[in-house]
Amino acid sequence: MANRTEGGRRRATRIALDLAVLLVAIVVITAVLRTFVAQAFYIPSLSMAPQLQVQDRIVVSKLSYRLHEARRGDIVVFDSPPSLEAPPKPRPLASRATRAVLEGVNVVKPATTEYVKRIIGLPGEQVAARGGSLYVGDRLLVEPYLPTGLRTEDFDPVTVPEGKLFVLGDNRGSSFDSRRFGPIERSSVVGRVVVKVWPLGDASWL
Repeated sequence: MANRTEGGRRRATRIALDLAVLLVAIVVITAVLRTFVAQAFYIPSLSMAPQLQVQDRIVVSKLSYRLHEARRGDIVVFDSPPSLEAPPKPRPLASRATRAVLEGVNVVKPATTEYVKRIIGLPGEQVAARGGSLYVGDRLLVEPYLPTGLRTEDFDPVTVPEGKLFVLGDNRGSSFDSRRFGPIERSSVVGRVVVKVWPLGDASWL
C-alpha cells in the first residue's frame, strides 16, 4: 500500500512539473511572438468606423515593414505621440508576458495607449484637402474604403518630413489624427493591421 501511495505522489509531482513547464513555455513563446511577430489590439473609439468598431479586436503584424516599406492605404497601429500622453511605466517581462497570454485568450482587453489610423501621406509628399476630397500633391486621392459621400474637412497643404507619415482616421468627422498632432514618426509604428479577429462573425482580413 505504501509503495502505491508513493508511486501516486511521484506521478502527481511529475504531472505538476510538466504543467508548470508547459505554462512557462506558453508564456515565453507568447512574449516572443508579441515582441517580434504579432500583437493583438482593442479598438476603443469610432475613428476608423465603419471598418473598425468599438470593442473590435485586431491583430497587427510586426514583420510587414521589415519586408517592405510603409504603403499608402495601410492601416497601422502606432505609439501615442509623445506630446499627447506620458509614456507608460515599464513592467517586468513576466508581467508583460502574462498579460499577453490573457489578451490572447480574450480575458483582458489589449492595450489602448496606441492609435489606429490609415497612412495617407508618405515622406516627401504634400497632403491637402480641398472641396471635401484629399489630394497628394496635385493628384486627387481615390479612397474606396470610405463610405459613399463622406467628405474630408478642408485643410492647408502639409509636407510630410523624411522619416514621418501622415495618417488619418476613416471616420473623418470624429478622428484625432495628423490634422491635429501632425505627421507621426515612422519609428513609432508598431505594425500593420492585417486581420480583425473579433467579433468572430465579422472577422476579416484588412
